[in-house]
Amino acid sequence: MSDLFSQGGPETNVPLAEQLRPQTPDEVIGQQHLLGPGKPLRLAFASGQPHSMILWGPPGVGKTTLARMMATQFNCEFIALSAVFSGIKEVREAVVQAEMWRGQGKRTILFVDEIHRFNKAQQDGFLPFVESGLFTFIGATTENPSFEVNSALLSRASVYVLKSLDESEMGTLFDRACQRALADLEFDATARERLVGLADGDARRLLNLLEQVRTAAHTAGLSVVDGAFIEATLAQSLRRFDKGGDAFYDQISALHKSVRGSNPDAALYWFTRMLDGGADPRYLARRIIRMAWEDIGLADPRAMQLANDAAETYERLGSPEGELALGQAVLYLAVAAKSNAGYNAYNAARAFVGKDGSRPVPVHLRNAPTKLMKELGYGHAYRYAHDEPEAYAAGESYLPEGMPEPGWYQPTPRGLEGKIGEKLEHLRALDQQARRRPRRNEGGEQ
Repeated sequence: MSDLFSQGGPETNVPLAEQLRPQTPDEVIGQQHLLGPGKPLRLAFASGQPHSMILWGPPGVGKTTLARMMATQFNCEFIALSAVFSGIKEVREAVVQAEMWRGQGKRTILFVDEIHRFNKAQQDGFLPFVESGLFTFIGATTENPSFEVNSALLSRASVYVLKSLDESEMGTLFDRACQRALADLEFDATARERLVGLADGDARRLLNLLEQVRTAAHTAGLSVVDGAFIEATLAQSLRRFDKGGDAFYDQISALHKSVRGSNPDAALYWFTRMLDGGADPRYLARRIIRMAWEDIGLADPRAMQLANDAAETYERLGSPEGELALGQAVLYLAVAAKSNAGYNAYNAARAFVGKDGSRPVPVHLRNAPTKLMKELGYGHAYRYAHDEPEAYAAGESYLPEGMPEPGWYQPTPRGLEGKIGEKLEHLRALDQQARRRPRRNEGGEQ
């Protein structure tokens, strides 16, 4: 068998990522929170006893590498399935193969990549074989296993969270690749920096980019690669961004929290990060409108209007010009006065109505378009607010009979809502005065 770590030239058929795949825990770059001295996976390797696990992390951080390494370290047979391409047939074949190996006294590790792509029934299919010890199950996923992996399977496996490689770790991988497989090329500091930046913490992506650059450099007859060559050679490469995965929701969460936290620079950073990663500006526009209603509300009603205007501007101009309007809306929302009083009031009212009975509308609030309705008293004694002092019918009730004032809406003292709060306090004072006055009967007597 050829040495995967032997120095490979441009003609080698072995992908660079495979040439540099670590064979022992000490060769792994990154994940020291799992593989450092005394850390969980380091202890697992030292024990010699494999156990079922879920490896959760973004692409290109070593999930497959760790699974293969465990098979080697534990002297186990290795079966790899991809949930994208495999189904019940492949799972059954794996079970048959594992049973054959068990009959020969061999242990099996079954590795399932993208485990979250299997449905509930498919995931349940592994349970009896995990419980019987037929194989050790290792699943890899880029999605949160709390949501994507069945609880029964999750309870039988340890979950390990892998992280993107940081800039220093990516630099170490870059240098290792150059030493072992790209000795005929020299990269200047700018080229190194740009390649590491484009890879964005994804080790496999960095190695793939290096392969592209190696091929282009040999075609051009170059032995020295600079930043300008990287820009000219590589197509515009977007940051790693999974539009349906955790990276997406983590970043939109960071954007929303930055707006809520009144940090315009952070809000603009996350907004542009998501655009750079390929997020649909229309989706961002919808989220910006939601932020305006949820976190600013009546403290600054202009925020809602501006958010809507920005979304409409994007529809008219498209990308990239329309994105400027969305960016400025993000800035305005970040610096606007904040209030979630309306949001809280709405949720409280919804929760109350959802649990409460169907209270009838008070008779005095009912419309009376027919003679019969008038005879039944509909609308009788209704007070027309515009005919009252200050256009307010002090002391009037608008809730169902017997229902106390719930006080759901509690204005904050910030922005316009401070003025709203002052007005409501004044109206409540008028209500109290009206209720202290003696009531008159219909004939005008006390």
